Amino acid sequence: MTAATAGPVEEFATGLRTTRVRRTPDGRHEWWHGPGTGRHDPPAAPLAPAVPAHTAGARLVVPRPVEGGLAYLADGPYSAAAWLRDPRPAVRLLLAHALAGAGEALRDLHASAVPDGAGVPPALARLRSFLDRGAEGGVAGPHTPRTASSAPATAPHAPAVAPHAPAVVRLREHAARVWGPARLDRLRSWCAELTEPGGTVLVHGFASLGALIPPLRRGPVALLTGEDLGAARPELDLGWLLGDLAELDWAVPVSAHLDGPELPGVLLDAYGSGADRDLTGRAAVVRIAAHTRDFAAYCGWSDELADYTAFIADLIDEEGRRAVLGGATP
Repeated sequence: MTAATAGPVEEFATGLRTTRVRRTPDGRHEWWHGPGTGRHDPPAAPLAPAVPAHTAGARLVVPRPVEGGLAYLADGPYSAAAWLRDPRPAVRLLLAHALAGAGEALRDLHASAVPDGAGVPPALARLRSFLDRGAEGGVAGPHTPRTASSAPATAPHAPAVAPHAPAVVRLREHAARVWGPARLDRLRSWCAELTEPGGTVLVHGFASLGALIPPLRRGPVALLTGEDLGAARPELDLGWLLGDLAELDWAVPVSAHLDGPELPGVLLDAYGSGADRDLTGRAAVVRIAAHTRDFAAYCGWSDELADYTAFIADLIDEEGRRAVLGGATP
């Protein structure tokens, strides 16, 4: 891996992570993940050796330790989450290409052997804790509610206690009122369904638009992989990406109405058979719920979290079908 020598192209931080994107001497880009302001332990990727070195579509880029963090090498300085806010028509094709590559690469990852030590992906484990108790854990997603910076990132293993635990408790109490016991039970059952024994595979664990890096000019699409690897149903990874698309379509509907391919369909078609689309829709709801909880844990309370809980209530009732259908309300 070529060392980065230039100043950062992008730099942003949450309570969980500091991210720096730096140009390398050969014109590529290093994505460096280090501890955020609310943690001191460096990120780790213990299961990265299990990731296949060669995949169809996107390249599953694993990190190497650098300067107290983890560095990934990609051919672009901006994530798909950032590109999605660009209104230029050509961006839709760029994103379609990136999502198709992600679908093919995830299919190959899911066919790999599950290594010893692979457990529930951290983000899903934190959401389960939130739904049961509401105060422990927390991970920050690749983009945040509309009032905050849209820092693209994957979500590594998090410390046991969130820096903004009171905000998490407040969100849990508000969500319990808005969702009610029945919706909470449905979310819990979907989390359990995504890790049912007998159907689990090696999953990325946080296959997000913030971890998906299209090339700026030439080179492969990169999916930053390693910090969140675990064992779950393959629908978890697909739902995580579709949840990102549905959330951004709702929160910042910039490119959703441009002409071009329906992005959820592009991802699912590229992945091919073998994934339950109903469960994928439910996984998309789980992803948005996890992100809402993560924001409270590492960024604190925002009044827009109340908007998110109402949005999630609708998605629970629909079982996430709009995420699979590309924004159309069932």
